Amino acid sequence: MTLVDVSSVSPALFVLGAVFILLIFSLLSLGVLSMFQLRFRSGWYSFGGAIVSSVVFVVILNRWFV
Repeated sequence: MTLVDVSSVSPALFVLGAVFILLIFSLLSLGVLSMFQLRFRSGWYSFGGAIVSSVVFVVILNRWFV
């Protein structure tokens, strides 16, 4: 294993990644929880929100950081 230098990662990229990771995985877990509670409509909306958030995250990354 080698050391990885993360000093070149900008603070904006770090914050953006952290916010979107928290958003996407919280929506996924909320969707799973809603499905177990037999609230299928809100579960599918949460899954859809996670997919939309993922697409927005990729678009923002491609537009601002690549």
